[in-house]
Amino acid sequence: MAHPVTVLPFDEANQTLVSYVHPADWVNPKPADLYDLVVVGAGTAGLVTAAGAAGLGLGLKVALVERHLMGGDCLNVGCVPSKCIIRSARVAADMRGALPFGIQPPASVAVDFPAVMARMRKLRAGISHHDSVQRFANLGIDVFLGDGRFLGDRTLQVDGKTLPFKKAVIATGARAARPSILGLAEVGYLTNETVFSLTETPRRLAVIGGGPIGCELAQAFHRLGCEVTLIHRSSHILNKEDTDAAEVVQQVFVQEGIRLVLNAQIQRAEATAMGKVLHLLEDGTPTSVTVDEILVATGRAPNVEGLNLEAAGVAYHDRGVQVNDYLQTTNPKIFAAGDICMDWKFTHAADAAARLVIKNTLFAPFGLGRSRLSQTIMPWATYTDPEIAHVGMYEAEAQAKGMQVNTIKVSFNSVDRAIVDGEENGFVKIMHPKGSDKILGATIVARHAGDLISEITTAMVGGLGLNSLSNTIHPYPTQAEGIKKAADAYRRTLLTPKTKTLLKVLSRFS
Repeated sequence: MAHPVTVLPFDEANQTLVSYVHPADWVNPKPADLYDLVVVGAGTAGLVTAAGAAGLGLGLKVALVERHLMGGDCLNVGCVPSKCIIRSARVAADMRGALPFGIQPPASVAVDFPAVMARMRKLRAGISHHDSVQRFANLGIDVFLGDGRFLGDRTLQVDGKTLPFKKAVIATGARAARPSILGLAEVGYLTNETVFSLTETPRRLAVIGGGPIGCELAQAFHRLGCEVTLIHRSSHILNKEDTDAAEVVQQVFVQEGIRLVLNAQIQRAEATAMGKVLHLLEDGTPTSVTVDEILVATGRAPNVEGLNLEAAGVAYHDRGVQVNDYLQTTNPKIFAAGDICMDWKFTHAADAAARLVIKNTLFAPFGLGRSRLSQTIMPWATYTDPEIAHVGMYEAEAQAKGMQVNTIKVSFNSVDRAIVDGEENGFVKIMHPKGSDKILGATIVARHAGDLISEITTAMVGGLGLNSLSNTIHPYPTQAEGIKKAADAYRRTLLTPKTKTLLKVLSRFS
């Protein structure tokens, strides 16, 4: 029988969730004599790898091992719950900001925080059947619940049973990194793995970390009624993003009333009668922050513990399992995918890596026809409001490589749909080499930037340049017109004096 798992609060929704992704009555199957593929970890990378291999109808014998919850971070403590909360937070923000649209907002917007969290738990439970143990078992996959550890370079053990394999994939993901701040563990803190268990609003919330997760949750909880202080060690939030884009979001945070403590070094934490106190240096000056809860969002740590990777001949480091460009570990029969081995820690990146791994493990005999991770064009988005979405290179990267580039920037205050939507605070920025319409990279800042970036990603994958985007008819009025305007701006640069002279000649004979 599977070891019981509880997700707090253990209400009807979470009981439904657990019944799908870690059912207490699940009995692990009898292992096959030899598996074509054993997948360790049932987050996005593991699920896609296992389902993709088993779903080909080739009779491949596939095993999937998960020690905790099927669906991994994305379903349980990541994308799904966070976006549910962000959506509720946007509704509250829209109600407060209704006056410019001719709508009289209420004197105060009452947020029912327990109801917000209950909605999240209900929706998460409703989605969870897609990642359920039974669904994957129905695909013909042997699902094992328990801790998997390698016994050798071709065997894995789980729940006392030995699983021999031809190939294996490590997809155990990552967890929230725990910062070494004196007293923090004693005071107590939240991470993305525990914050979604809250049922009452923290009146005062400190968020440590100004990266994507910290910024998304800081803004959402502030809009839901928390007094939020965001503490970040750099001089600007989202400092790994395009500078102009990060500045737009930072100014929105300031306008909304989120307190930003930048260039901060946290010295220690202590519990007092007034609350949890963080003692820190802000630009070298001692100060303190007193809150009711602390949310830590300072990066991710790979889940390598307990796998006995040494026995499998798999090398690893503090960033995760060591892989080559084919996602192959130092054991040529074992691959890895997702957060355990990649800098791109996104669900869609894990999905893409899993598809690459299926090809490289099962359909590349003698290494022929393998795909490289470095050839992947990877977009990503940070789901603040406005969102930041990016694909390809940044200007600084191009300059560091000695590339001569031009950057086109179109503000949404020149896009009609953004104006009527009241969403002019953003832009489209596209970079191309001088003398070419090839798209090297792009950043979009907009309320739905994550949706808009896919057009540019598709163009890059298909080898289409700015000329093609300019020739593409976009429905009017849409915010995607900002992309077309950027492409049109490139076309106008082609109107050199020689080109204009030629056009004059052509017009006379037309």
